Amino acid sequence: MALRAVLAGVTGSVIGIAAYSISQTGGQRLSIIVGCLIGVAVALGLELYRRSAQLTEVRLVLLGNEMSFTTKTDMRQAAQRMFFQAATRVATRPLEDGSGNLREALTSLKTLFDLYREPLEGHTTPPPPAKGDSVYELALDILNFELAPFLAKWHPSLRDFEDRHPDQDESEWPQNAAFRAELRQLQERLRPYVIGLGEIAGIRDPERHLRPSGRSTQTHSTVPHQDGVRTGPQE
Repeated sequence: MALRAVLAGVTGSVIGIAAYSISQTGGQRLSIIVGCLIGVAVALGLELYRRSAQLTEVRLVLLGNEMSFTTKTDMRQAAQRMFFQAATRVATRPLEDGSGNLREALTSLKTLFDLYREPLEGHTTPPPPAKGDSVYELALDILNFELAPFLAKWHPSLRDFEDRHPDQDESEWPQNAAFRAELRQLQERLRPYVIGLGEIAGIRDPERHLRPSGRSTQTHSTVPHQDGVRTGPQE
């Protein structure tokens, strides 16, 4: 609002000066020149306002470290893509004991890893901002500190079991319970990262999309309860 008021005042002053000058000279050429200048000034003012209005500062504390993001349209769009990519996968969706498929879970995590890594290696990735942090730095931390170590440990382990026992179900894998336990730990560690991506993207209350659905526990009612439990997308 303050910026609008300033721009309106400046524009009004320019128009007033131009009108006075034209009235004194009566020159057609001067009228055209002043009109062009006013048009340029208004266009530049509107562009300045549009850009400044899109700047939002978001502060996150992850693993004890504070990160600051001065978000613009391109950063918010990138964060939104990353949020949706994680919010619809096993990276944030629960995998209850005795349900799901572990190979598919690992494949989903590997796909998320590739989706996050692709823009980091592309030529179109914007340079780091002059002030604050970049959403791509956040993605790099997710890759290096969370997804990569988990995949490096469990992908070859499950692959070895599948190669040695091609006719056995993965439920007979001796490390089945350990894998599920560590997957839950990974999900808890990824959760603040993904919520942070949602906040950078400007999503209202991003945490609500990551809460487990209560529908599986509603055995006596065909109508979902609206008692404060929020549901998220399924994997």
